[in-house]
Amino acid sequence: MNDAVVWLTIFVLSVFVGIEVIAKVSSTLHTPLMSGANAIHGIILLGAILVTGTTDNALALVIGLVAIVLAAVNMVGGFVVTDRMLQMFVRRKRPARTEPGATEGGAR
Repeated sequence: MNDAVVWLTIFVLSVFVGIEVIAKVSSTLHTPLMSGANAIHGIILLGAILVTGTTDNALALVIGLVAIVLAAVNMVGGFVVTDRMLQMFVRRKRPARTEPGATEGGAR
């Protein structure tokens, strides 16, 4: 069988498995899993940079550059989403209440 058909089959099957796994994740586990996924995306980005840097083929270079851009966007976007989700749990400071009749200097 042709190598391209084998790689395409693996890619399509991995897409289906990924969709099924992500669809089963509850919302309470989303933030911890997102943080773990960000670490994995950093490793993927490093791997894409290393592989692209060692290629001599022009097509492989273009595909590698696309992979680097997509991995970087995915990693940065994951960190932004995780940060925004964590900001929802930060308590905001309440403004200090002043007593009625009190002056700024503290004297009455």
